[in-house]
Order: sequence, then structure tokens, then C-alpha cells
Amino acid sequence: MINSDHYIKLENMMHSASFVKFTGARVSVKKGEAKIILPVKKEFFHAAGAMHGALYFLALDNAAFFAANSLVEDVFVLTTSFTTYITRPVSEGVIKSIGKVVNQNRSQFICESVLFDSKEKEIARATGIFVRSKIPLSDKIGYK
Repeated sequence: MINSDHYIKLENMMHSASFVKFTGARVSVKKGEAKIILPVKKEFFHAAGAMHGALYFLALDNAAFFAANSLVEDVFVLTTSFTTYITRPVSEGVIKSIGKVVNQNRSQFICESVLFDSKEKEIARATGIFVRSKIPLSDKIGYK
């Protein structure tokens, strides 16, 4: 049984990362699922006036990652493969990514994440494979 403190520590781990602090992204974690909220800021725009795909990736990958790591209490998981499909631009509001573990076995977690704009329209989706690392979950990496 997963300890609910684990979810809080995972949230703290993400919120303590320098890049995440810069973006203003927030996460909420529960068993096999995570939600990322990210404000759309002009500082994140590409030359055509919409949010750069790197921020789409951040929201999608982190949602899937934290969904997978919600099921692992001792070590950090790693993204080994991640396929992203960006379907529409966004230039205002906030984006929300929902990540879920859709399959797991002894060696890997397969996760999906879907990204929505402020009007709940899908703007991107992704599928990823995650594996256990040898990096312990500890306060050294913000897991506290």
C-alpha cells in the first residue's frame, strides 16, 4: 500500500526544481495519476506568438512521470521513451496535463498524458515508457 505522504513528497520534489519554479508549474499526485497546471506566459512564446512546444513537453512528460513515480516509493523513475503529438497552439490562459499509468510490468510503466487548454480543448497528447532508476528518493533531490 502506498503511503499518501509519498504523493506530497513527489509534489514537493517537482515544485523545488529550478526550471519548474521559473515556469510556475504545479502538480497534484495520486495513485497512478498526476495533474500538471502551467500558466501560459508570453516569455514562453515562439516567434509565431504561441507557447513553445518545449513547455507542452514539460507538462506532458511531468504528468506521465509523476503518475509512474506515484507507484514507486523507493527510487526515482526515468523516462526512456516519450512520443508527443501537438495538435493546436495556445497563447493564453493555463494548460492542464493529466497523466495516467495505463500498463505496468516488472520492468516498466507505460503512461499516457493529455494536455488541455483553458477551454478544456485537447491541444496535445503523449505516450511514454518509464523505468525504475538507481537514484533513491531522498531529500537530496527535493523529495521531502
